[in-house]
Amino acid sequence: MGNILAGALVLAFLFLGQASAADRDEKAKAAENKAEVIEEKVSAEGPAASPAPGETITRAEVRAVDPAGKEPLDDAITCLARSVYWEAKGEDDAGMQAIANVVMNRLGHEGFPDTICGVVKQGREDGACQFSWWCDGRPDQVQEAGRYARAKEIVRRVLNGELGDRTHGATYFHHRGVKPAWAKEYKRTATVGDHLFYKHRDGKEK
Repeated sequence: MGNILAGALVLAFLFLGQASAADRDEKAKAAENKAEVIEEKVSAEGPAASPAPGETITRAEVRAVDPAGKEPLDDAITCLARSVYWEAKGEDDAGMQAIANVVMNRLGHEGFPDTICGVVKQGREDGACQFSWWCDGRPDQVQEAGRYARAKEIVRRVLNGELGDRTHGATYFHHRGVKPAWAKEYKRTATVGDHLFYKHRDGKEK
């Protein structure tokens, strides 16, 4: 009798595990599909475009996407969340939000890709890229689960149009600890956390 009960419990746990995984996969897919719709809308209409009520990403859905920070960078949420994490993981929510704002501001501008992953991966991965974490030669997997979860929540709210643009239209940024030569050619729009933000002086981003 004891063996039968033990076997039944094992099967029950296996079933629950499979059901939980299937539920997570379903939520992740829903989030990725919604993010793709939002991405297309922002690329066509600009960063101020807002998703329809049925297109907004829920907290449960965004948590299901890349939960361990180790999945391939092939969907909008993962690409944006990894950028936010690696560029501003030591900052507060405002600093994280500003990095997400820059990525979203680039969508739809001439000279930039029309997808979030395209923006994040623009350039070569061997040193000539737009985002330093992407081409620094180090592993891109997440190291701090708590900070990554916070980055994903910021990303969810930015995609849903719940947060404004702290950078005032910036499409470029750099850490306050460096002084790149290119910064003199651009108009500074904001200072948020550890970063300075810029856009073209003539307003023609490229």
